[in-house]
Amino acid sequence: MSEPDASLPVVAVCGFKNSGKTTLIEGLVPILRDEGLVVAVIKHDTHGLQIDHEGKDSDRLFKSGADVMVRGPNESLTRLHPWSDRGLDRSLAALLENHDLVLVEGHKEMPLPKIWLHGRGQEQPPVDVGAIELELAWGANRIAAATGWIRQRLAAVWRHREVRGVVLIGGASRRMGKPKQIMRHGGITMAERAVEAMRPQVEQVVLAGSGPVPDEIRDLHRLPDVPEVAGPLAGLLSAMRWAPESAWVVAACDMPRIEGEAVRWLLEQRRLGTWAVLPRSRSGKIEALLAVYEPQSRPLLEAQAAAGRWGPRHLAENERVLCPTLPAELAEAWTNVNTPEEIRDSLHSHV
Repeated sequence: MSEPDASLPVVAVCGFKNSGKTTLIEGLVPILRDEGLVVAVIKHDTHGLQIDHEGKDSDRLFKSGADVMVRGPNESLTRLHPWSDRGLDRSLAALLENHDLVLVEGHKEMPLPKIWLHGRGQEQPPVDVGAIELELAWGANRIAAATGWIRQRLAAVWRHREVRGVVLIGGASRRMGKPKQIMRHGGITMAERAVEAMRPQVEQVVLAGSGPVPDEIRDLHRLPDVPEVAGPLAGLLSAMRWAPESAWVVAACDMPRIEGEAVRWLLEQRRLGTWAVLPRSRSGKIEALLAVYEPQSRPLLEAQAAAGRWGPRHLAENERVLCPTLPAELAEAWTNVNTPEEIRDSLHSHV
């Protein structure tokens, strides 16, 4: 089994038996939830799990050899046999897809950042337990100390999340008459303009789609659209699957007024606990292109694709998505063009 990445938003709460691990986590979760974070907990029990009752239908099905998911109106529970268990690292990866923080109770042998809780006797941690970043004495105000430390750690992890940019070039451009990305506006192709607006703000810019590429940006990495997905969602999901731990700035290739200041403003709207930033125009329209998508938005977009809801703007229905109103002085950067007449009008209005 591979080791979990210690740079991820995962914290292990460790200590000897009766040191207060569960009590601390129970106190932390509602505080972090009230701060807008989605939190998961992995609990380690060396004595085996007691999550079902002898004779219950679900218990009988599990003992027959099946993995069992029990679903209720507001909750569900999955019980796996050892041969189906994915291990801690893969369980963490799955939880991090739609949580801002995972707290692990126990697993002191794993290379995770750890809070160590001393028991009543102030026992020292074993010498082979590494990565202890915070020790809390018995009787101390543990919740306050742990909350402050977790806030700092999450902020640091979030600040270091890689941000990439993708320009979508997969549209048919039927109304334009030829591929939009190779058309020039003010002496530069529209695809190149989008790339140049992003480059100073992100780690890497890639292209998504099968359209022709202007010579000026042929050196950029290129991704194919996701098959059987229509519209901009095909390119967006392609980028997010390619680098699932990155945040993505997404722009279309038909935005002739895009500029670096608009991308900078967009990135300044990101917040810990927010899974996407889809700006709202001053008329109320959701702008899903020239928007930011955090890694946790990918399962939501995958679900949209599976349901045939191709428009990324539908993501704005989720409470984890921020929709700030565009500032008037930058709003033109979100203008897109679909016909030669619109390009000419854009050029004239820009003069």
